[in-house]
Amino acid sequence: MSHIVVIGAGQAGSSLVAKLRKDGFEGEITLIGAEEALPYQRPPLSKAYLLGEMELERLFLRPESFYAENNITLRLGTRVTGIDPAAKTVSIGDEVITYDQLALTTGSDPRYLPAAIGGDLGGVFVVRGLGDVDAMAPHVTEGKRALIVGGGYIGLEAAAVCAKRGVKVTLVEMADRILQRVAAPETSDYFRNLHQSHGVEIREGTGLECLEGENGQVTRAVLSGGEALDVDFVVVGVGITPGSQLAEGAGLELENGIKTDAAGRTSDPSIWAAGDCASFPYKGGRIRLESVPNAIDQAEVVAQNMLGAGKDYVATPWFWSDQYDVKLQIAGLNTGFDNVVTRAGEGLTTSFWYYKGDQLVAVDAMNDPRAYMVGKRLIDMGKTADKTVVGDPSADLKPLLKA
Repeated sequence: MSHIVVIGAGQAGSSLVAKLRKDGFEGEITLIGAEEALPYQRPPLSKAYLLGEMELERLFLRPESFYAENNITLRLGTRVTGIDPAAKTVSIGDEVITYDQLALTTGSDPRYLPAAIGGDLGGVFVVRGLGDVDAMAPHVTEGKRALIVGGGYIGLEAAAVCAKRGVKVTLVEMADRILQRVAAPETSDYFRNLHQSHGVEIREGTGLECLEGENGQVTRAVLSGGEALDVDFVVVGVGITPGSQLAEGAGLELENGIKTDAAGRTSDPSIWAAGDCASFPYKGGRIRLESVPNAIDQAEVVAQNMLGAGKDYVATPWFWSDQYDVKLQIAGLNTGFDNVVTRAGEGLTTSFWYYKGDQLVAVDAMNDPRAYMVGKRLIDMGKTADKTVVGDPSADLKPLLKA
């Protein structure tokens, strides 16, 4: 009987094995995860879960009974040590598992601060897995002093949670502005103002020189200008890297992650990849998307293709971020934009529409689900949006869908 092995028990891995069973695969399935916990959703970790507003069980993507009822072998707390594509085997220490097809859903890994500048001190955290957040939670209490390193969405979300818990927050960003890599200046300005209104001190164009500690615990942060801050804990949000180490060790082709074709197949015909770890063809180029929607959609297409469907994965990028009482929804990719139209709303409601020339390429919508919905549908259909209509907050957006 055919055996499919999936390495990586996150959103993509869990979605892939569920789709295999849903589409009628009757062979053996083994899902291997390095963490002890059942496959869980990551976005609430740094928000509702850290705030104590979500129980652990609500994080789980599916109950444990689902895997048993669907005859899926779960190997949790298990780290794969190697893949032999020629022998079609996966090694877990001295144990060897044979596969007919293999899927890599190994996600991504956070970037850590080097030990040479104090990155290994106690009280220095990343926000990636359940263990990271469980370790951080006792520190996130009223009156504590936190340094957030990195002004991307991970850092800003961490800053928002800390501020809501009464922590005195300083955020440093080496670039000239927060969100510089991923958003227009308008979106940066919006979120800078939002955080400052909640008492967060934002230092842009400022790096971290080093962290200092006593008895192995971080106590001070020295910034690039020489200023020293007393801190009780530090949250590091300086990006992630694709989890491609196993693929590299197996000799698979890499290109900003594990290189796949449009179907999700790697350079080895029996090995597939999906989710944060995989780069795939997109509009004449190649991209890697770090998002829950991509992890689910791509994994389900890969599952279908493992069963012979022969489908191309066509990505429709969208993302979200929750900070304080603001829900940011992003449609499309703003790569190559050269002008932005602002659609102002009341209070915190607004949206920024990215254009390349006259072609709409992306939308950042803050507390504006209608703008997000219209923008996403237009982008998915390859249409644009009249700038005059978009920029007039009194104009109805829906007719744009019929234009």
